[in-house]
Amino acid sequence: MPSLWVLTDGKAGDEVQCLGVAERMGVVPEIRRINPGKPWSWLMPRGPIDPREAPDRPGSPIRPPFPDIAIASGRRAVAYLRAVRKASNGASFTVFLKDPRIGTSAADLIWVSEHDRLRGDNVLVTITSPHRLAPDALAAARAAPPPAIAALRSPRAAVLVGGDSRHHSFRPEDIERFARELDALASSGVALMGSRSRRTSPALDVAIGEVFRRHGGWWWDGSGANPYVPLLANADAIVVTADSTNMIGEAAATGAPILVFEPHGGHGKLARFLEALKRYGAVHHFQGKLDGSRYEPLDSTGTIAAAVLDGWRRHKAAMGLA
Repeated sequence: MPSLWVLTDGKAGDEVQCLGVAERMGVVPEIRRINPGKPWSWLMPRGPIDPREAPDRPGSPIRPPFPDIAIASGRRAVAYLRAVRKASNGASFTVFLKDPRIGTSAADLIWVSEHDRLRGDNVLVTITSPHRLAPDALAAARAAPPPAIAALRSPRAAVLVGGDSRHHSFRPEDIERFARELDALASSGVALMGSRSRRTSPALDVAIGEVFRRHGGWWWDGSGANPYVPLLANADAIVVTADSTNMIGEAAATGAPILVFEPHGGHGKLARFLEALKRYGAVHHFQGKLDGSRYEPLDSTGTIAAAVLDGWRRHKAAMGLA
């Protein structure tokens, strides 16, 4: 198997996507984290990199030996990925996840979500983003659900609650409407099981928790391991708030209908993302009832991992490294 670097500035969202692709490739990556100081960080993504982190400097995050494959994500990692390609004389196959904002020359292979605008011969486009939710993890959670989930009748709806974000806010009327629609769903005979997130406000938590208590649902109390994967794996439908494209994308890996609740706010890229999933048949607007049917699970992580391995093999042959 190839040697592989995951190259980011340590931001969790960027690193998780890179790790998800590496894991699906079957490769244990070496994590390299960059930390450019000022003024170099201001110049990203174009660069140049911080001279203190140059490949020939002791302790550099991109010091040799260079990997067969380097997968990077995040604005500040763009210039460093280009530096790896240059310092390795092109031997390292470079991959960037998301739009690098400097065009298609940023890496040998670039992945973007369908709602991004970047296109090119070396650009791979999928509807959803890469993540670490692998099919075998879902299968294992489905085969052995936690007792609290197994005890619930069918059909079961997983309720994944986010919170205020850069583009969304849960106003009191949003909280009231969400609770009312969940109450209607439960009253129709659907068993509720769900969890909060770190961004869930106390007011939202209390309102949703009360609906669950009223209908005998299972609302994770925050103790023990987060039941996120078992919730997704054992759901006949998934209710998710629109503030998290990651949760929506991971829900699409299950094949269960996704019912999206939209609080105040929104964003053009999010609207395009939801529209693409609606065309695919995965997403429906949550209106207090079950909607939609099962579909072929969206395995974008597997698609990206396969493209990276194929690209690396072609690159290796072209470089005479086979």
